[in-house]
Amino acid sequence: MSAPRTGGALGGRAAVVGIGATDFGKDSGRSELALAAEAVRAALADAGLGPGDVDGMVTFTMDTSPEITVAQAAGIGELSFFSRVHYGGGAACATVLQAALAVASGLAEVVVCYRAFNERSGRRFGAGVARREPSAEGVALGWALPFGLLTPASWVAMAARRYLHVHGLSPEVFGHVAVTARRHAARNPAAYFHGRPITLADHAASRPIAEPLRLLDCCQETDGGQALVVTSLDRARALPHPPAVVVAAAQGAGRGQEQMTGFYRGEPARLPEAGVVARQLWGSSGLRPADIDAAILYDHFTPYVLMQLEEFGFCAPGGAGAFVASGALPLNTHGGQLGEAYLHGMNGVAEAVRLLRGSSSNQVAGVRHVLVTAGTGVPTSGLILGADG
Repeated sequence: MSAPRTGGALGGRAAVVGIGATDFGKDSGRSELALAAEAVRAALADAGLGPGDVDGMVTFTMDTSPEITVAQAAGIGELSFFSRVHYGGGAACATVLQAALAVASGLAEVVVCYRAFNERSGRRFGAGVARREPSAEGVALGWALPFGLLTPASWVAMAARRYLHVHGLSPEVFGHVAVTARRHAARNPAAYFHGRPITLADHAASRPIAEPLRLLDCCQETDGGQALVVTSLDRARALPHPPAVVVAAAQGAGRGQEQMTGFYRGEPARLPEAGVVARQLWGSSGLRPADIDAAILYDHFTPYVLMQLEEFGFCAPGGAGAFVASGALPLNTHGGQLGEAYLHGMNGVAEAVRLLRGSSSNQVAGVRHVLVTAGTGVPTSGLILGADG
């Protein structure tokens, strides 16, 4: 294990100044390009900027709408910076990292990060692997697919079962994450599950998906788009909303990292890639878990939320279920991907911005620092966003 880096120079030099999204649903009736352009235009309007101000764009390698095509659709002109980040949901916070790096280095002045897909009405990630093109990174799947581990839920179920065994727990601990997310979604008008909270009994009664995971342990499949606008902190201070300052940003891949099937790299009940990100965020920011006022943790599956809390040091290994149940840390106040929408984590970054602005549907008083994480089980990323001043 390498020593954490400290004293990162990126912190405090860029900020998220605009957030915009489409509606979240199951059948958008629009192309993914239309969703992306709508979200980008909404984020720019929120920032008090126009298409002509944008000179950089960042998205996911998985996105079907290229930067130049979205630029054309949104009325954006010349670009001096464009970038994509790999590994699905692990890219979410890294899009902001890339944007902040571009701004801090002078490569761009205003960068838009976006993600848009018809993940319910179009290609459904939960359907599993089908007709995958041969690739070096796909070799690891050859050790899982022939034995019936065909979907993300089945891959996570392996780690979830190990987690329960190692710590002597029951699947009820996963229910605390689901109940918390749906409680917050019930109060969020933008959430797909607005007005529909659940109980631990509902969680336990939901149908099995891949033991020990049940339906309510798994995130939604969503059609929609989300965009974010990043610029320098100096410029941000002249714009309409209080800036969400990029205090720290990091990417991380663990030793022997695979994509969702890392069962042979040590203890499967842990998330080493989250630990890599955590060490960098704490080291470069000088902050600690006690300094975090709210956390937006990537919740594609409930067990990985618990493991993230432990990797980031909020509680001891095996203690995250009780920690969530205690309400000690405001968690996924938008409802998460379990309750609001599955936008590959980009809607989580937007919620962190709302918390710092004081405009969340589940607002936490006195928020100064928000931790945001991206997809786990894959190379991942994270952010600490903070209030200005």
